[in-house]
Amino acid sequence: MPAPDRPAPDQAQSAEPQPTEPGSTEPEGAEPGSTQPKPGYHALDARSLRGLAHPLRMRLLASLRHDGPATASQLAARLHESSGATSYHLRQLAAHGFVADDPDRGTGRERWWKASVQGTHFSRELHESTDPEVRGAADLFLHEVATTHTQELSTWLGTLRDWPSEWAHVGDLSDYTLRLTPERLREMNKKLHEVVESYQEADADAGTDANAGTGGGTDSAPENSAQIRVHLHSFPRALPRD
Repeated sequence: MPAPDRPAPDQAQSAEPQPTEPGSTEPEGAEPGSTQPKPGYHALDARSLRGLAHPLRMRLLASLRHDGPATASQLAARLHESSGATSYHLRQLAAHGFVADDPDRGTGRERWWKASVQGTHFSRELHESTDPEVRGAADLFLHEVATTHTQELSTWLGTLRDWPSEWAHVGDLSDYTLRLTPERLREMNKKLHEVVESYQEADADAGTDANAGTGGGTDSAPENSAQIRVHLHSFPRALPRD
């Protein structure tokens, strides 16, 4: 159960009866309240947002980041798509700087691709754009991120019993209800990001990288470690009217 000096979550679920600490990380590079992207992150503008805001393109980029370089055919098999579709959308991603050739793996027979970015930075200007095309792309992008998070969580729950018990008991599924001002919410999100980033920095100091497609991968990972996905969702809820 949560520590006595902390308010209990509204609904706390984990792989075992008691929940562990709720976790958080940035959604694919969108840091709350920031105006500049972190090193290695792609600052989205209206043009690049339109180039990325497509369900298959977002899945392709995520696969290259998390699972490592691959050919269009390999990605088609990973994502259950046709190789023609993956090849076309990879070229579109490359045109916007999200992916690039991996010359160290190319054989001349088939092109290998790798992620060029660790994540994306979604600016306040995109949120507030009055351009219908930009707003449509922004809505699609954000809803696709939410859909991906749901799918990742469902996959974890569906495969929970395939993992050793030491892993099955450390996941977390919690939610809390708070009453905050926008400033306090921004402050809380910043602190949550800092906690997760401290673990990323420790990995970097140890010469490891959770993202297989952007420099580290599994070759240098510590024994008995796994790639961990941490989602952060925090948003205002409209109260029902009487």
